[in-house]
Amino acid sequence: MPLHFESKPCLVAYVTCGDPDLATTREIIFAAIKAGANTIELGVPFSDPVADGPVIQRASERALKHNTPLEQVLKLTAEIREHSQSTGLVIFTYLNPILRMGMEKFCKVARLAGVDGILALDLPVEESADYIRCAKANDLAAIFIAAPTSIDQRLKLIGEASTGFIYAVSRTGVTGARKQMSSDAQDLVRRIRKFTKKPVAVGFGISTPEQFQAVAQYADACVIGSAIVEIIERNPGKEAASVAQFIGQLLAVGR
Repeated sequence: MPLHFESKPCLVAYVTCGDPDLATTREIIFAAIKAGANTIELGVPFSDPVADGPVIQRASERALKHNTPLEQVLKLTAEIREHSQSTGLVIFTYLNPILRMGMEKFCKVARLAGVDGILALDLPVEESADYIRCAKANDLAAIFIAAPTSIDQRLKLIGEASTGFIYAVSRTGVTGARKQMSSDAQDLVRRIRKFTKKPVAVGFGISTPEQFQAVAQYADACVIGSAIVEIIERNPGKEAASVAQFIGQLLAVGR
C-alpha cells in the first residue's frame, strides 16, 4: 500500500520497537492504528542514536536490553501488515543496521514484510545513490530529512530524491517534545514546496493537540515520536490504551 496523506490532519506515529518489549510494541501499534494513525514509523533501536533526545535514547536502551535487532523489527512489520492493509509502514533507522544486513537484502526483506518506505536517518542524500537504487528496485519509498538549516540547493536535491514524503524537521537539534513550536517549520515547508509537490510531514517537537492542529494547517502530515514514547515510558502495563487515548485527543482537535 503506497503512503498517502489525503485525509487531513494526518498523523505519522513513531514507536521504538522492542520498548518495553516486542509484544507490547505490537499492541501499541494496533491501538495507534485503531485510534486513527495514518502511518506508523517503526523505529529500529540503535546504540548511538545521535539525532534523538533523551526520551528516545532511553527507549532504545530498553529495547536493546531485550535484544531487538532489525530482523525482529521486520518480522513485527510483517505481522502488522497482515492485519492492516491500508496503514503506511515506514522503517525508521540509522544506516548501520541496514549495512550490517546488506542493503540489497534489507530492501528485499523489507518489501516482503510489507514495508512502504525507509527513512535512513543519518544517510546524506548526496551519498544515497545505491540506497535509492535498491529501494526503487523493491518498490520502497526513500524518505529523506530536510532541516531548517538546509540551503535551497540541498532542498531541491532532497525534493528530487525523496519518494513517499519528505520529512521536514521543525527545528535544529535532537528529537523531543517542546512546549512551543518555532516558526522554522512553516518557513521550511514553504521553501520545500518551491521545489516539489511531494507530501511534506513535519516532525520533532510536536506534542500537544494545539501544536498538531497548527502544523496540519500547512503540512500534509505531522510526525509525533517523543511524546508517544514518553507516554509508553510513563504508563507501564497501560501503554497501548494510553497511546490510543493520546492519539484520539490529537485527532479530535482537527475534526
